[in-house]
Amino acid sequence: MTRDPSIAIDDALVAQVNLLGDALRARGWRLATAESCTGGLLAGTCTAPAGASDWFAAGFVAYANDAKSGLLGVPDALIRAHGAVSSEVADAMARGALAHAGVQLALSVTGIAGPGGGSAAKPVGTVWLGLAWLHARETQEGLPAGGDAPLVRSRTECLVLDGDRASIRAQTVAIALQRLADAARVS
Repeated sequence: MTRDPSIAIDDALVAQVNLLGDALRARGWRLATAESCTGGLLAGTCTAPAGASDWFAAGFVAYANDAKSGLLGVPDALIRAHGAVSSEVADAMARGALAHAGVQLALSVTGIAGPGGGSAAKPVGTVWLGLAWLHARETQEGLPAGGDAPLVRSRTECLVLDGDRASIRAQTVAIALQRLADAARVS
């Protein structure tokens, strides 16, 4: 077995993680990740700098479909209907991580890193990110409705990345960190 070079955490990634951590701390938020094709690389990158426990709560590695269902509550029927690499499953994974970890922000990754496993409809390099976060319910007057009951919001994004397995996984982690930092600042 050869070592995967995408596991190396360079200064640029550490800088991204530090920006993410600062944004989450400023909001009083904590993060969870749910990963399939990255196999925990995103969580490992987030926890590389000291002090990440202030804002990083949990990382779920749900590589197999039954793990997506068992760990994150993704319905088997959803996986059968859309495939594990889909907007629907990425969304369900992110929402599951949010709920199971009790955090304010979660990001999921599901994709085909290769070298095999791709198809014409979903080629190698197809990666779906799912982002879920808590948002205060608001009335038309801008005041909280129903007390402080949170509303879960989410969105998904499809990436089509080039390169070998290590490159696809590394690109996914870098893009995921940027999406998380953006969400922590804006949501």
